[in-house]
Amino acid sequence: MRNSQRKLFIMIIPAFVLLILFVYFPIVKGGVVAFQNYNLFDLTNVHFIGLDNFKAVITDRNFNFWRICLNTALWIFVSLFFQFVLGFGLALLMRKPFKGRGIYSALVFYPWAVSGFAIGLVWAWMFNGQFGMVNDLLLRLGIINNNIGFLSDPKFAMMSVIIANVWYGVPFFAIMLLAALQSVPKELYEAAEIDGATKLRQLFDVTIPYIKPTIISTTLLRTMWIMNFPEIIYGMTGGGPANSTNILATLMINKIYKFYDYGQGAAIGFIIMSILFVYAFFYLRLTSSKEVVL
Repeated sequence: MRNSQRKLFIMIIPAFVLLILFVYFPIVKGGVVAFQNYNLFDLTNVHFIGLDNFKAVITDRNFNFWRICLNTALWIFVSLFFQFVLGFGLALLMRKPFKGRGIYSALVFYPWAVSGFAIGLVWAWMFNGQFGMVNDLLLRLGIINNNIGFLSDPKFAMMSVIIANVWYGVPFFAIMLLAALQSVPKELYEAAEIDGATKLRQLFDVTIPYIKPTIISTTLLRTMWIMNFPEIIYGMTGGGPANSTNILATLMINKIYKFYDYGQGAAIGFIIMSILFVYAFFYLRLTSSKEVVL
């Protein structure tokens, strides 16, 4: 081994050790705990129990597992759809310079700088059934006659937390897609205009194909983040009412911090990781992973 290679190897060792300690070790440890009886109230009785934790999670009478899976899918895909559409629209608006662009950009990107739990608390106040701003606005506009319990009524609770999540996630797509849009060569648009392409045709024939790798990578990353993003739900509803906003991530937190059952919590984490792995595999296969740049 050359001296330069030896120095490079020595420089990499600290990062490699930290990666093992803070990434791979917790993953392996969590995988082991998922198959153990590991309750904080009974640490003297830790032992392997096979798939019992998974069976307990799926058959738990207090939490309808399949309803929670449906909630998770709704939480992810509805949030992702509106985050992408609105973020893409904002990126298109900010692509060209205009008066007040800096202030406009700051307002658009502001939610991304705030913690998810804090956003949940703010939106919980806005959706409050008695003195919330949303109810007050709807009453003043004459859209409703009586206050709506957005966070206490199962019919409105999931919609409410998704609205908050969309508001939080739009800046991510706006930032990433704006950077991709600014890299599209002007010559492509000039050639399209010479061929008589309208702005709409340029969008679908030039813009979207050129930034396709960014679209694929950002939607993949955002899907994973949304599935593992329970902060807004915890800040607004805590998973209620009647489990109507409970997703797999909030269920995992409840199992660990309310029931102190690390075994079942790790089992849910194992399920989440498995779902994301399968999703990422097929998503990249369907969208031609060779074009993706992460």
